[in-house]
Amino acid sequence: MLIDRELTPQDLAKPLDQLWKLSAAKIRNIANRYQDAGAPVFTIEGKYTSRGWTEWTQGFQYGSAILQFDATGEEEFLEYGRTATLEKMADHISHFGVHDHGFNNVSTYGNLLRLMHEGRIPHQEWEKAFYELAIKISGAVQARRWTKIPGGGFIYSFNGPHSLFVDTIRTIRVLVLAHELGHVFSGENDSKVSLLGRAIHHAAATANYSVFYGDGRDQYDVWGRTAHEAIFNTNDGAFRCPNAQQGFSGFSTWTRGLAWAVCGFAEQLEYLGAASPAAIEDYGGLNVIRELYLKAAKATADFYIEHTSSDGIPYWDTGAPDLHKLGDYTKSPADPYNAYEPVDSSAAAITAQGLLRLGRFLEKIKAEDSSKYWQAGLSVARTLLKEPYLSTDERHEGLLLHSIYHRPNNWDHIREGSEIPHSESSMWGDYHMRELSLYLQRVIDDKPYYDFFTAIMKN
Repeated sequence: MLIDRELTPQDLAKPLDQLWKLSAAKIRNIANRYQDAGAPVFTIEGKYTSRGWTEWTQGFQYGSAILQFDATGEEEFLEYGRTATLEKMADHISHFGVHDHGFNNVSTYGNLLRLMHEGRIPHQEWEKAFYELAIKISGAVQARRWTKIPGGGFIYSFNGPHSLFVDTIRTIRVLVLAHELGHVFSGENDSKVSLLGRAIHHAAATANYSVFYGDGRDQYDVWGRTAHEAIFNTNDGAFRCPNAQQGFSGFSTWTRGLAWAVCGFAEQLEYLGAASPAAIEDYGGLNVIRELYLKAAKATADFYIEHTSSDGIPYWDTGAPDLHKLGDYTKSPADPYNAYEPVDSSAAAITAQGLLRLGRFLEKIKAEDSSKYWQAGLSVARTLLKEPYLSTDERHEGLLLHSIYHRPNNWDHIREGSEIPHSESSMWGDYHMRELSLYLQRVIDDKPYYDFFTAIMKN
């Protein structure tokens, strides 16, 4: 991709203003119309629909309203997000069948608790305790999905104990928050398990098995490539092979999985800067853990920059079978309307935030690298904040167009006259577009830095 070295956050102020206005209308439209069973997942002809597989998007629906309030101060969205969290999210706290707790519950309970600690919403002790309890339970439930491997373990996916998903690196936020709130996981015979320890072990397993570093692990080992799924022998914990569920193969890179790694590791690096070094000592020590996270974050960010289109928008998988028909797609802007393979704007929105966070983290370590990642994040954001990615038609319920869910399963809607899916949105894409925009909005407005933990840890 081409990185604009002169772009500043202030250059995006007007596009962000337009985004929040569009976002408000779309949140209202979904709240007023959507009555289907299950959470809204993706759009068909511009209308949100559900897709039963796993309930991982409900928190993004209500979390979007909370982010809208955060950015604009519009009380109606706080009321909607807060009420819906109270009435609809309890099932997600105690959901033992998914690995997505950090998505659903940090986006709702976590955001509300953060806003209370920031003084953005009134402090009420019972409400604070309610949000804290939700996060504590959610963190423990997620931590229970545990597979031991030599030297550590991982939170296994809904596929079963053999399966490590790269996605989960961003959901361990809930374990970190639960730990910081003083909670521990209680197991058999009242054994006590550190939630921070499980988060660190999971992140280490992801860095070691889901991310590649050009060390010759297999024929397709390239610096920064990721595998959606890592498969283990549950009898002895031995790693067996890379695999993919939503990507094309275990030996190509599904770009939304790559995006989760870029963003997830960057966030965990930020958290390590605030965590107690003593609490980390039992898991290798701060310097060792930080270097592992930093290697994974930089590798995946580098791969994204090298293997995406010139405007920063990736196609859905770097090994997509018809991608070669587009020629060297990295030398030109992405074409969401092409006849061969779809782009995935949601991967771009997730990655852009990760690039910005990584760039900021590196400011005091290596200024040259800091600038590269920061400017890359701004460059991707600029592309997303305008057409054809920003949905300016208020009748379309999505905010971010050209998002892809599950290409191998053919779940994405293909419009009449097209060969590939395009012009549709996903609840996670819309939410992460709002997260990215809130991050930039706070930088522009010189407000407190936006992360998931600082406000909560200070109180």
